[in-house]
Amino acid sequence: MEKIVIGHFYPDLLNLYGDRGNVLALAVRSRLRDIEVEIRNISVGDDLKEGDIDIGFIGGGQDSEQNIMSDDLVKVKGPVIKSMIESGTVFFTVCGGYQMLGKYYKEHDGKVIECLGAIDLYTEGEKERFINDTVYEFSPDGKSSVTCVGFENHSGRTYLGEGVMPFMKVVKGHGNNGKDGTEGVRYKNTFGTYSHGSFLPKNPEVTDLLLELALKRKYGEDYILKPIDDLGAKEAREAALKYIETGKEQMI
Repeated sequence: MEKIVIGHFYPDLLNLYGDRGNVLALAVRSRLRDIEVEIRNISVGDDLKEGDIDIGFIGGGQDSEQNIMSDDLVKVKGPVIKSMIESGTVFFTVCGGYQMLGKYYKEHDGKVIECLGAIDLYTEGEKERFINDTVYEFSPDGKSSVTCVGFENHSGRTYLGEGVMPFMKVVKGHGNNGKDGTEGVRYKNTFGTYSHGSFLPKNPEVTDLLLELALKRKYGEDYILKPIDDLGAKEAREAALKYIETGKEQMI
Protein backbone atom coordinates (compact mmCIF):
# COMPACT_ATOMS: atom_id res chain seq x y z
CA MET A 1 0.00 0.00 0.00
CA GLU A 2 1.25 3.47 -0.86
CA LYS A 3 1.67 5.96 1.96
CA ILE A 4 1.71 9.74 2.02
CA VAL A 5 2.93 11.92 4.89
CA ILE A 6 1.30 15.34 5.19
CA GLY A 7 3.15 17.88 7.31
CA HIS A 8 0.75 20.40 8.86
CA PHE A 9 2.88 23.35 9.97
CA TYR A 10 1.83 25.27 13.09
CA PRO A 11 -1.74 23.90 13.31
CA ASP A 12 -2.02 25.30 16.84
CA LEU A 13 -1.36 28.83 15.56
CA LEU A 14 -2.45 29.04 11.92
CA ASN A 15 -6.04 28.01 11.16
CA LEU A 16 -8.03 30.96 9.81
CA TYR A 17 -11.34 30.42 8.01
CA GLY A 18 -11.20 26.64 8.14
CA ASP A 19 -7.79 26.26 6.50
CA ARG A 20 -7.37 22.93 8.29
CA GLY A 21 -9.91 21.61 5.79
CA ASN A 22 -7.16 21.62 3.17
CA VAL A 23 -5.27 18.96 5.10
CA LEU A 24 -8.46 16.97 5.58
CA ALA A 25 -9.21 17.12 1.84
CA LEU A 26 -5.76 15.74 1.02
CA ALA A 27 -6.22 12.98 3.58
CA VAL A 28 -9.76 12.02 2.55
CA ARG A 29 -9.01 11.89 -1.17
CA SER A 30 -5.94 9.76 -0.43
CA ARG A 31 -7.84 7.29 1.75
CA LEU A 32 -10.59 6.95 -0.86
CA ARG A 33 -7.83 5.60 -3.08
CA ASP A 34 -6.60 3.19 -0.37
CA ILE A 35 -3.48 5.27 0.21
CA GLU A 36 -2.26 5.24 3.81
CA VAL A 37 -2.11 8.73 5.32
CA GLU A 38 -0.03 10.11 8.17
CA ILE A 39 -0.71 13.69 9.27
CA ARG A 40 2.30 15.04 11.13
CA ASN A 41 1.78 18.25 13.12
CA ILE A 42 4.91 20.41 13.06
CA SER A 43 5.00 23.45 15.34
CA VAL A 44 7.45 25.73 17.14
CA GLY A 45 10.40 23.74 18.48
CA ASP A 46 9.62 20.54 16.54
CA ASP A 47 12.36 18.96 14.46
CA LEU A 48 12.18 18.91 10.67
CA LYS A 49 14.46 17.02 8.31
CA GLU A 50 14.39 16.81 4.54
CA GLY A 51 12.46 13.70 3.54
CA ASP A 52 10.22 13.75 6.63
CA ILE A 53 7.10 14.70 4.66
CA ASP A 54 5.64 14.31 1.17
CA ILE A 55 3.33 17.34 1.28
CA GLY A 56 3.67 20.41 3.49
CA PHE A 57 0.80 22.73 4.39
CA ILE A 58 1.21 26.21 5.92
CA GLY A 59 -1.98 28.15 6.59
CA GLY A 60 -2.80 31.70 7.60
CA GLY A 61 -3.17 33.23 11.05
CA GLN A 62 -3.69 36.46 12.95
CA ASP A 63 -0.69 38.79 13.10
CA SER A 64 -0.06 37.91 16.75
CA GLU A 65 0.02 34.20 15.97
CA GLN A 66 2.24 34.68 12.93
CA ASN A 67 4.67 36.68 15.07
CA ILE A 68 4.97 33.71 17.44
CA MET A 69 5.97 31.28 14.70
CA SER A 70 7.85 33.53 12.27
CA ASP A 71 11.29 33.19 13.91
CA ASP A 72 10.93 29.42 14.08
CA LEU A 73 9.81 29.25 10.45
CA VAL A 74 12.43 31.61 9.01
CA LYS A 75 15.49 31.03 11.19
CA VAL A 76 15.09 27.46 12.46
CA LYS A 77 13.13 25.51 9.85
CA GLY A 78 13.77 27.92 6.99
CA PRO A 79 16.94 26.37 5.54
CA VAL A 80 15.35 22.91 5.50
CA ILE A 81 12.09 24.16 3.96
CA LYS A 82 13.97 26.09 1.26
CA SER A 83 15.97 22.98 0.40
CA MET A 84 12.79 20.89 0.28
CA ILE A 85 11.11 23.39 -2.04
CA GLU A 86 14.11 23.43 -4.37
CA SER A 87 14.25 19.64 -4.47
CA GLY A 88 10.56 19.37 -5.42
CA THR A 89 8.73 18.55 -2.20
CA VAL A 90 5.07 19.55 -2.58
CA PHE A 91 3.91 22.54 -0.51
CA PHE A 92 0.49 24.19 -0.37
CA THR A 93 0.39 27.53 1.46
CA VAL A 94 -2.42 29.97 2.23
CA CYS A 95 -2.40 33.71 2.96
CA GLY A 96 0.21 34.34 5.68
CA GLY A 97 1.87 31.04 4.86
CA TYR A 98 2.03 32.12 1.23
CA GLN A 99 3.46 35.54 2.08
CA MET A 100 6.17 33.93 4.21
CA LEU A 101 7.55 32.12 1.15
CA GLY A 102 8.71 35.44 -0.28
CA LYS A 103 11.58 37.81 0.43
CA TYR A 104 9.87 40.21 2.80
CA TYR A 105 6.59 41.70 4.02
CA LYS A 106 6.54 45.49 4.27
CA GLU A 107 3.81 46.70 6.61
CA HIS A 108 1.85 49.86 5.76
CA ASP A 109 3.78 51.76 8.46
CA GLY A 110 7.09 50.92 6.78
CA LYS A 111 8.25 48.10 9.05
CA VAL A 112 9.90 45.31 7.05
CA ILE A 113 9.54 41.68 8.15
CA GLU A 114 12.08 39.20 6.82
CA CYS A 115 10.52 36.13 5.21
CA LEU A 116 11.86 32.79 3.97
CA GLY A 117 13.13 34.02 0.62
CA ALA A 118 12.27 30.67 -0.93
CA ILE A 119 10.52 32.28 -3.93
CA ASP A 120 11.12 35.57 -5.73
CA LEU A 121 8.12 37.54 -4.49
CA TYR A 122 7.41 40.23 -1.92
CA THR A 123 4.37 41.65 -0.15
CA GLU A 124 3.46 45.19 0.85
CA GLY A 125 0.72 45.86 3.36
CA GLU A 126 -2.04 48.42 2.83
CA LYS A 127 -4.71 49.78 5.16
CA GLU A 128 -7.56 48.64 2.92
CA ARG A 129 -8.37 44.92 3.07
CA PHE A 130 -9.45 42.80 0.14
CA ILE A 131 -12.46 40.83 1.37
CA ASN A 132 -14.25 38.89 -1.34
CA ASP A 133 -15.64 35.61 -2.48
CA THR A 134 -13.35 34.69 -5.34
CA VAL A 135 -13.45 32.88 -8.67
CA TYR A 136 -10.32 31.82 -10.53
CA GLU A 137 -9.23 30.03 -13.67
CA PHE A 138 -6.74 27.25 -13.03
CA SER A 139 -4.87 25.25 -15.66
CA PRO A 140 -3.40 22.07 -14.14
CA ASP A 141 -1.70 20.98 -17.36
CA GLY A 142 -1.12 24.31 -19.09
CA LYS A 143 -3.79 23.48 -21.69
CA SER A 144 -7.28 22.89 -20.29
CA SER A 145 -8.64 25.01 -17.45
CA VAL A 146 -11.10 24.61 -14.59
CA THR A 147 -13.01 27.13 -12.50
CA CYS A 148 -12.00 27.36 -8.84
CA VAL A 149 -13.69 29.19 -5.97
CA GLY A 150 -12.41 30.57 -2.68
CA PHE A 151 -12.56 33.43 -0.20
CA GLU A 152 -9.95 36.16 0.30
CA ASN A 153 -9.37 38.44 3.29
CA HIS A 154 -5.98 40.15 3.20
CA SER A 155 -4.39 43.59 3.36
CA GLY A 156 -1.12 42.46 1.76
CA ARG A 157 -0.39 43.10 -1.91
CA THR A 158 1.90 40.44 -3.31
CA TYR A 159 4.09 40.96 -6.37
CA LEU A 160 5.81 38.13 -8.21
CA GLY A 161 9.36 38.42 -9.51
CA GLU A 162 10.18 38.34 -13.20
CA GLY A 163 9.51 34.91 -14.65
CA VAL A 164 7.69 33.64 -11.54
CA MET A 165 4.41 32.01 -12.52
CA PRO A 166 1.06 32.69 -10.82
CA PHE A 167 -1.03 29.81 -9.52
CA MET A 168 -4.30 31.03 -11.10
CA LYS A 169 -5.92 33.88 -13.03
CA VAL A 170 -8.51 36.10 -11.32
CA VAL A 171 -12.07 35.98 -12.66
CA LYS A 172 -13.71 37.61 -9.61
CA GLY A 173 -11.92 39.13 -6.65
CA HIS A 174 -8.57 40.85 -6.22
CA GLY A 175 -5.97 38.08 -6.13
CA ASN A 176 -2.36 38.95 -5.42
CA ASN A 177 -2.59 42.72 -5.57
CA GLY A 178 -5.78 43.83 -7.35
CA LYS A 179 -3.79 45.12 -10.33
CA ASP A 180 -2.30 42.41 -12.53
CA GLY A 181 -5.01 39.72 -12.50
CA THR A 182 -2.80 37.10 -10.89
CA GLU A 183 -3.59 34.91 -7.90
CA GLY A 184 -0.98 33.09 -5.87
CA VAL A 185 2.23 31.52 -7.05
CA ARG A 186 3.44 28.24 -8.47
CA TYR A 187 7.14 27.48 -8.17
CA LYS A 188 8.29 23.92 -8.90
CA ASN A 189 5.91 21.84 -6.73
CA THR A 190 5.08 24.68 -4.32
CA PHE A 191 1.79 26.56 -4.49
CA GLY A 192 0.70 29.69 -2.65
CA THR A 193 -2.74 31.33 -2.61
CA TYR A 194 -4.80 33.92 -0.75
CA SER A 195 -7.84 31.63 -0.92
CA HIS A 196 -9.27 30.47 2.37
CA GLY A 197 -12.58 28.75 2.49
CA SER A 198 -11.15 26.13 2.87
CA PHE A 199 -9.94 25.92 -0.72
CA LEU A 200 -9.12 22.28 -1.51
CA PRO A 201 -12.43 20.62 -0.52
CA LYS A 202 -14.28 22.65 -3.18
CA ASN A 203 -11.57 22.33 -5.83
CA PRO A 204 -10.71 18.62 -6.21
CA GLU A 205 -8.62 19.13 -9.35
CA VAL A 206 -6.07 21.08 -7.30
CA THR A 207 -6.15 18.54 -4.47
CA ASP A 208 -5.49 15.71 -6.89
CA LEU A 209 -2.68 17.61 -8.61
CA LEU A 210 -0.90 18.02 -5.26
CA LEU A 211 -1.35 14.33 -4.48
CA GLU A 212 -0.20 13.24 -7.92
CA LEU A 213 2.92 15.41 -7.79
CA ALA A 214 3.82 14.03 -4.37
CA LEU A 215 3.17 10.40 -5.26
CA LYS A 216 5.03 10.59 -8.58
CA ARG A 217 7.99 12.08 -6.75
CA LYS A 218 7.87 9.25 -4.19
CA TYR A 219 6.98 6.26 -6.37
CA GLY A 220 8.14 7.30 -9.83
CA GLU A 221 6.82 9.22 -12.82
CA ASP A 222 4.82 6.20 -13.99
CA TYR A 223 2.55 6.42 -10.92
CA ILE A 224 -1.09 6.98 -11.91
CA LEU A 225 -3.57 8.47 -9.44
CA LYS A 226 -6.70 6.35 -9.36
CA PRO A 227 -9.90 8.26 -10.29
CA ILE A 228 -12.57 8.64 -7.60
CA ASP A 229 -16.07 10.13 -7.42
CA ASP A 230 -15.86 13.94 -7.43
CA LEU A 231 -19.61 14.58 -7.19
CA GLY A 232 -19.69 15.92 -3.62
CA ALA A 233 -16.72 18.24 -4.09
CA LYS A 234 -18.03 19.60 -7.37
CA GLU A 235 -21.52 20.12 -5.92
CA ALA A 236 -19.93 22.18 -3.13
CA ARG A 237 -18.17 24.30 -5.74
CA GLU A 238 -21.36 24.79 -7.76
CA ALA A 239 -23.20 25.85 -4.62
CA ALA A 240 -20.48 28.41 -3.86
CA LEU A 241 -20.62 29.71 -7.44
CA LYS A 242 -24.39 30.17 -7.20
CA TYR A 243 -24.00 32.21 -4.00
CA ILE A 244 -21.37 34.36 -5.70
CA GLU A 245 -23.42 34.85 -8.88
CA THR A 246 -26.44 36.00 -6.86
CA GLY A 247 -24.35 38.40 -4.79
CA LYS A 248 -24.68 36.42 -1.59
CA GLU A 249 -21.88 35.38 0.71
CA GLN A 250 -20.91 31.77 0.27
CA MET A 251 -21.17 29.51 3.28
CA ILE A 252 -17.51 28.87 4.06
